[in-house]
Amino acid sequence: MCLFIGCLPATVEAGHCRNMMDMVFTGGSADQAPRSLLLELWQAALAAADPAQSIRANLPPPPPGRTAVIAVGKAAARMAEVVERCWPAPLHGLVVIPPGLECKAAALEVHVASHPVPDERSMAAAAAAMRLAEALGPDDLLLCLLSGGGSSLLALPAQGLELADKRAVTAALLASGAPIEEINCIRKHLSAIKGGRLAEAAHPARVVTLAVSDVVGDSPQVIASGPTVTDATTRAQAAEILERYSITVSPAVRAWLASSSAETPKPGDPAFATDDYRLVMRPAHVLAQVAQVARAHDIDVCNLGDAWTGEVGRVADEMLHRARAELAEVQRTGRARLLLSGGELTVNLAGAAPGVAGGPNAEFVLAFAVASRGQAGLHVLAADTDGIDGTGPHAGALWTPALWEHAQTQGVDLAQRLAIHDSHGALVALDAALVCGPTGTNVNDFRAILVWPHAA
Repeated sequence: MCLFIGCLPATVEAGHCRNMMDMVFTGGSADQAPRSLLLELWQAALAAADPAQSIRANLPPPPPGRTAVIAVGKAAARMAEVVERCWPAPLHGLVVIPPGLECKAAALEVHVASHPVPDERSMAAAAAAMRLAEALGPDDLLLCLLSGGGSSLLALPAQGLELADKRAVTAALLASGAPIEEINCIRKHLSAIKGGRLAEAAHPARVVTLAVSDVVGDSPQVIASGPTVTDATTRAQAAEILERYSITVSPAVRAWLASSSAETPKPGDPAFATDDYRLVMRPAHVLAQVAQVARAHDIDVCNLGDAWTGEVGRVADEMLHRARAELAEVQRTGRARLLLSGGELTVNLAGAAPGVAGGPNAEFVLAFAVASRGQAGLHVLAADTDGIDGTGPHAGALWTPALWEHAQTQGVDLAQRLAIHDSHGALVALDAALVCGPTGTNVNDFRAILVWPHAA
């Protein structure tokens, strides 16, 4: 069985997660204490990622006119529910969420759309959002609640493009290993709603955006592809990215990017002068909160930051090198040490076998496991805070040294599984996968490497 941690979808604030379930674990009693601690830290990360309190503190005053709400992304349901409870005036609007979540906001229309590749539901939701924005006047407020996943959930192809064009480009970019800022650069320039066009449609209404960051650097231009902010990237950059990754596009896409109409609103545009953008939750906050929990357990903490990017294998090797450097001191003092990090790693799926399932967090754990070969004292958890790591129902995985011998006994060739990117399959076979379902928030990846004292 996998490691089910029992988080309620869309409800991850402190006191709202069920207790971790007692699970059968193949790692043996020596690994129980570090394993339990890592699971506690994962729960702490999810609780810290809940934007509820910070949303309340960042709400603007009601406008003289109407209040329209557009909530989109993996944290949209949670954010919309909090706003509806707190807002002192009538409001209307819509919430756009991925499958697996539910929204209890009674005054808002709920749309379920596709992620990570858009579908017809994504188009319908985006069209509804644009109609809502275009109907607003100078006394009105558009309150946008944005979080990761919004790029796919709101997808309105630019003039002359088809949904099939966007789907094909998105799928190819995701498989290429391109970083999210490059993927979203292209998304913005193929869209009628991203890259500031939603706020442009709402003008002269005031637009206030409350955002949960799931991107390295917390750039408003990248979060959900920046539908409410101006965009410094250009259509020429979008075309260059497509060429660099050898992405084949339709003639319609090539023609659109060659047109000046593909350019997004740029910084300094007066239509955005009265708008306001507020980050209500960011990955750095989550790492800081988890570090506090670890220190309460008398664990030394090294916070490596939330800005890690790049190919999974390279980062796993670097993290293993750092962890090994801590082992001697941990053994000498008997004090465990925790290496925390966040960010968004990428996987180049070249060589992937048909039908395999995986994601960057599970692949990180698998790469770490293969490189460490069961080295005593090195325990690692990596998971996506939205609860879904790539493809499949898993959030990520938890590795302990005893699993190396278990893999040999079970005939699970970890190196071979890594070569074909079957990370979920390998880790499920070893009872090492984390499953919690959609969490209702998203602040990017969470990695915790616990360097633990062990018997010589």
